[in-house]
Amino acid sequence: MFSQKMEKILQSSAQNEREWVCKSLMIASSTLADEKRSDGTPFIDHVLAVSEIVASELGLMPAAICAVFLHEASRRDYQLLETNRKEFSDEIISIAESLNKISQIKPKDTGLQAENYRKLIVSYSRDPRVTLIKLADRLEVMRSLDIFPKSKQTKKATETLLLYAPLAHQLGLYNLKSELEDLSFRYNDPENYRLITNKLKAGEQERKRLTDIFVKPIETDLKKGRIRYTLKSRTKSAYSIYKKMQIQQIPFESVADLFAIRIIIDSEPEREKELCWKVYSIVTQSYTPDIKRLRDWITVPKENGYESLHTTVTTKDKHVIEVQIRSARMDDIAESGYAAHWSYKGVKSENGLSSWLGGVKRLLESGDSINSSALFDFAIDEIFVFTPDGDLRRLSPGASVLDFAFDIHSNLGLRCSGAKINGKPASIRERLKTGDVVEIISSKNQKPSVDWLNYVVSSKARAKIKQKLNEETGKRAEEGKELLERRVNNWKLEYNDEVIVYLLKHYKYKTAPEFYIAIATDVVDIAQIKGVLTARERERDSTEPKEGTPVPLFKTDKAGTSSSASSDYLIIDEKVSNVGFKLAKCCNPIFGDDIFGFVTIREGIKIHRISCPNAARLFDNYPYRIQKVKWREGSTGHSFQTALRISGYGEAATGQQIMEVINTLNISLRQFSISEQKGRLEAKMQVSVSNNQLLDKLIFNLRKLKGIKSVSRISI
Repeated sequence: MFSQKMEKILQSSAQNEREWVCKSLMIASSTLADEKRSDGTPFIDHVLAVSEIVASELGLMPAAICAVFLHEASRRDYQLLETNRKEFSDEIISIAESLNKISQIKPKDTGLQAENYRKLIVSYSRDPRVTLIKLADRLEVMRSLDIFPKSKQTKKATETLLLYAPLAHQLGLYNLKSELEDLSFRYNDPENYRLITNKLKAGEQERKRLTDIFVKPIETDLKKGRIRYTLKSRTKSAYSIYKKMQIQQIPFESVADLFAIRIIIDSEPEREKELCWKVYSIVTQSYTPDIKRLRDWITVPKENGYESLHTTVTTKDKHVIEVQIRSARMDDIAESGYAAHWSYKGVKSENGLSSWLGGVKRLLESGDSINSSALFDFAIDEIFVFTPDGDLRRLSPGASVLDFAFDIHSNLGLRCSGAKINGKPASIRERLKTGDVVEIISSKNQKPSVDWLNYVVSSKARAKIKQKLNEETGKRAEEGKELLERRVNNWKLEYNDEVIVYLLKHYKYKTAPEFYIAIATDVVDIAQIKGVLTARERERDSTEPKEGTPVPLFKTDKAGTSSSASSDYLIIDEKVSNVGFKLAKCCNPIFGDDIFGFVTIREGIKIHRISCPNAARLFDNYPYRIQKVKWREGSTGHSFQTALRISGYGEAATGQQIMEVINTLNISLRQFSISEQKGRLEAKMQVSVSNNQLLDKLIFNLRKLKGIKSVSRISI
């Protein structure tokens, strides 16, 4: 079943290795005998094609080929690996197991989580050959993409562009990366792909002519210097050209570096730098160099090992050409992947992967017999966990169920009471590992406690827990303070800072908040405080009245009607600025609205509309702080700010028509914005009106405009 190329490769392998390959192929052929691809061809053809890419294009032999066969055979039956474990080496079984794990990854939203999925693939690839095999597998799929339905073509092309091409890029496998990108480009954007590839074909002869013209002036000097060299020209890939066109907003004809000329010197290692600079001198004597674009990676190689001299020169015909000068050794390193193309293009490398890149390079150079675990002994500084819906979350090592819950949403973290990990119940403190599927269990009655801080490792979770604990502490302190103040006033006793200081000293508390919390949590009996304060009053032996009068919550109205009784109303008249209350910004009440008052801790009384979004919560949680209020009848002369949202569909009214309605009613417009997108109109405005009748009239007239579907009040 092997091709001639594979047969030739196998002939150079050891006897036991050939036996492994043949045995693993027999297992795969038997297991996959009834499996078909989308076009009806045998699935084993795909497996054989992948093995050939692994062997002939990536140079991995023969353990990697065995792993390909065993992986495909055991994807639906993991027991197959256990059954045949004694027939193969541990490294072959290990690679196959890792490939099986990666095959279970089903990206839900590739565009949003591409980097997370790439890192997950790497985290499963303890042996670097795993990722290389996975790249070979995807390359074969892309080369055969015509056999798949249109919907799968688009999905696989997008996955390849966002997941696999960057991995190849990061490994420095430039040719493989470019092919994956161009194949993805061909299926995702066939029109632009044809445009660029056709233009490249049309200019092929011109680029060949430029190469021939370029070498002529320097050829004589190179021979005089006895410099043996090879000339190569490299044309940019179609996708790279397209990206440059998009980023720089230029046409194809304006892309300056469509191709580069590479001068590769045949030299001994001790003379290669000297000869590279000599070639540079010869080139710049014949052509005008752009000094600003000189890149000397020979004197100081890049961190990833890349060595080369790059310059850009201009010919007499005003053609701009990029020239790369390097030795054969430097070129081999660059072509084999040591010069990581990811870093070469200026993209920041991901932390923790530099050792992995070096391990892949050494493995490719040394063959399969090398000890992969010794090469690849480093830790990925993250774990990857799935939600039940397939979303992937990236967490720090040691992350717990609580960390995961807070990573999804802060409110979910605060209500987290447990979880199911891979379908099994788990506590909030359970530590997670890569590949876990976690379902969070929450409870409305759950509240954070101080010991939660011992269960989390992420800064986000710690910060949210501390914030909530502080909020709870502050809330309890406010509750205690309100309770104390209300009771003292009911007792007709004096209540001021001096009283609080006396109580702190008596009960031995350092701060007032601590004392208030003790009252709220019944650590200090509120009933006993009356006796303490009464005794204090007697000790003072003062002629001043011992019982204070409670401070009224509001003033009397102009008619002199007292507002101290609970059944009375706070009267709101035109002199808004002179009354001890504020209009709530959450609902912006205006004259004529049904309203109520809410007694706040520090800002006096706030006036809300009965229809305020916060009204139900205030009535339920703080009924004792609700105050009846009403507008003074016939009050005029004050303007109130309010805001409206207008929505429309189809041929909706224009901004000009909306403005005409406002002007007709002589209403003052403070702010106005409008947007139209896909047949939908959205407008927001802030107006100043004297009462709700005028506002109702405005809303009524706006709703009559053609295409307007809704007009509603919103907060400013």
